[in-house]
Amino acid sequence: MYRHSLRTRVAIAFTICVAVLSIAWGFAFFAAIRLSEDRVLVNQLQRAAESYPFLPTNLRGYDDAASLPASLKEWAQTNPDEGLYEFHADELHVAVLSVDNGNPATDIEQQNAFVVFNVAGIEAESSEDWWWLLLIIGIVVTLGVLGFALGIIVMRKAIAPVAQLAKVVADIDPQQLSADDYKRIQSSRFGDDEVGVLARTIETTLERISAFVARERYFTDSASHELRTPITVITGALELLEQSELSATDVKALNRVRRATLDMKTTIEMFLALARETDDGLYDEQFLVMPLVSKAIDQQRYLLNSKLVDVDIDQLANPKVCGHQQAFSIAVNNLVRNAFEHTLDGQRPITIHIKEHELFVTNQVRSETDAQRTQPEESPPNGYGLGLGIVQRLCERNGWSFSLHADETCVAARLSW
Repeated sequence: MYRHSLRTRVAIAFTICVAVLSIAWGFAFFAAIRLSEDRVLVNQLQRAAESYPFLPTNLRGYDDAASLPASLKEWAQTNPDEGLYEFHADELHVAVLSVDNGNPATDIEQQNAFVVFNVAGIEAESSEDWWWLLLIIGIVVTLGVLGFALGIIVMRKAIAPVAQLAKVVADIDPQQLSADDYKRIQSSRFGDDEVGVLARTIETTLERISAFVARERYFTDSASHELRTPITVITGALELLEQSELSATDVKALNRVRRATLDMKTTIEMFLALARETDDGLYDEQFLVMPLVSKAIDQQRYLLNSKLVDVDIDQLANPKVCGHQQAFSIAVNNLVRNAFEHTLDGQRPITIHIKEHELFVTNQVRSETDAQRTQPEESPPNGYGLGLGIVQRLCERNGWSFSLHADETCVAARLSW
């Protein structure tokens, strides 16, 4: 349980990290300054002890350039400006001062005085400087690593609820939702901050989805039996009627009932296939296309009994498709039925092209003469049925592709895999 919001925790974590690093750097700089001062004093005392009882005079003043050490005389004659100068080769630090020359007639003239500080033996040797430099670099790197580690630890602590929620959600498989998946989140663990709101929202959403999945499975299991049972009974009754002596009129009526029963069976199977979240693992079947096309043509040929229309099959290949065979059969039946039903009497043949990776069904819905008489603003008649939306969903479920092209005279349906 967290008392503060995520934004507040992140701000507090950042503040703590900056404060700790600032204090650490402050102590480091303070220690470096004190160590430098101590080193200078120790070196000066050591030099004095080595010269005892004659104490060295590191700091001396000179009124004129003539009294300067030989190494500085030439430089002093250039009349340098006031300021501080350093001579590394001689290990000297020189301060140039402007003082009165004491001549009242020329009191506006100034002359230079010099203060020389000899640091020989006080400053560290070059090798010692390198050791100090390496020590400082080591301290800086160590502080940097510690600061980085501290930042990671503090930020992880601050965003721990987000990471915890993300892990719980990642463990839930959207393709295999169970009725109890929403219980994994346990939103009560996340408090009342932003993460808690998000957890409760996800929990509620998954609860609704889980309930929907449970209802869907119950419905499909029940509907699969309850809807198919009447179809089976009707089919059995039709088979018994066929064995009896029937008049021509009765045979026609019997055929209509059989076709209606077949259509109802196909429709039920189609909707059940779409309603199922999973379908018995049958989406990896290998099957031939041509037998399903021939079966669809035989089942729907009665729609052409009153029409003078032929069916041309152009089989350029004998392809195999990977997917749900029943879904593919439903899709092909729908395309063939739409073509047979909406083709006009006496028009060009319905053509079915079968290629290696696609199937074309083309039918004519209007004669060329009627198309020329039609006004441009009039929309062409529907050469396809409402079931094509279901075909589209079946294709999406199996990874196939479906498209439809319609103009003034023809409709071409394309199913590819």
